[in-house]
Amino acid sequence: MSYVFPHTFVPWFRSVAPYIHAHRGKTFVVAIAGELIAAGKLATFAQDLAIIHATGIKLVLIHGFRPQVEEQLAAKGHTSRFSHGMRVTDAFALDCAQEAAGQLRYEIEAAFSQGLPNTPMAHSQIRLLSGNFITARPVGIVDGIDFQHTGFVRRIDAMSVRRAIDFGSIVLMSPFGFSPTGEAFNLSMEDVATSTAIALQADKLIFVTEVRGVPQDPTQANDPECEIDQELALADAEKLLAALPNPVQPTDTAFYLQHAVKAAKNGVERVHIIPYSVDGSILMELFTHDGVGTMIVDEKLESLREANSDDIGGILQLIEPFERDGTLVKRSRTEIERDIGHYTVIEHDGVIFGCAALYPYPEAKTAEMAALTVSPDVQGQGDGERILKRVEQRAKAMGLDSIFVLTTRTMHWFIKRGFQQVDPEWLPEARKRKYNWDRRSKVLVKRLG
Repeated sequence: MSYVFPHTFVPWFRSVAPYIHAHRGKTFVVAIAGELIAAGKLATFAQDLAIIHATGIKLVLIHGFRPQVEEQLAAKGHTSRFSHGMRVTDAFALDCAQEAAGQLRYEIEAAFSQGLPNTPMAHSQIRLLSGNFITARPVGIVDGIDFQHTGFVRRIDAMSVRRAIDFGSIVLMSPFGFSPTGEAFNLSMEDVATSTAIALQADKLIFVTEVRGVPQDPTQANDPECEIDQELALADAEKLLAALPNPVQPTDTAFYLQHAVKAAKNGVERVHIIPYSVDGSILMELFTHDGVGTMIVDEKLESLREANSDDIGGILQLIEPFERDGTLVKRSRTEIERDIGHYTVIEHDGVIFGCAALYPYPEAKTAEMAALTVSPDVQGQGDGERILKRVEQRAKAMGLDSIFVLTTRTMHWFIKRGFQQVDPEWLPEARKRKYNWDRRSKVLVKRLG
């Protein structure tokens, strides 16, 4: 074994452990675009899901089949018809969709049946379970267009799905539903995934798609150099969606975002939009700090927000023990009252259990994050990271290039999250004049990409 290997593998594996603990026993609905399968990535994706399943996560998998249906129609000389962003499914298109779905189910089941030694699937013994879990209704006639066999989800048999995943199976669902009279309807993968996640009150809904995520600049969505938003608060996602035109195709920014917003508004705690083009994207999204796509989160669940004057007492009570033991520099009530607009807090039922302040130095294009504190009662649950991400978002919105911290005891926590140690001489001149050389705090900087 290489001497370098333990020094890279062991720290990495330890860094993954908190996510394994946090996700164990949770329910994730994973929706994959048919383009993933068409691109030949099904085998490796099945291996990644096998690893996720092995960590104790309960999985529901929904597949799309847009390119496969198109291929069937083209092979038989039939032209696709779309309107309002939906396929018009006549009897011929329904037959092609059923044929494509049957072939895909066969391929997916085969992929999860792999068990070759020295592969991630070895000893996995994963069982996929399917069934008539979806009751559908017709779209009907919209603006004079009869959508025929195109439908929407009416109801998900959540009890049966829950029973199956609780017994350790992965539930596999195709975008088909049936009416009480037995009529079949072609559904969209996004509608099925969103409805299923809501019915199960899933902990996560993950769209593995042909897009990289939600672009920071929607007008540059097709530019590979355009940065994506790693995290969007539900309120911000709703505002963005309202400003976007109605989506026509999956690559439109609003296409997956509309379903993500619907799921988040109806109780799904986290919704992720990630690219299938990045190898291992679902593993990186779930088991690394920054992930690779966009996460939409309902902040009401966390009550993560900017502080106001009513929070002063709670902040003082939170930071006082850490000031007493020397972890934090002491701040007076007057100072916190003066600077309350710089603070971000997490509160639950009116109790502040996390905070941080951001002091900008615009002339140096940087800002100091100070007083990052999480109550000992809830430490280890990721609240410090959530506050850090929110502070980073505030700094980016100010047009700053970096944030820095001064610390005497938590240097490694910051280094693990992308900070790098620098000499105190790096500090902006205004901050350098206030640096306490007796305290000898370490200075750590994080560049904001």
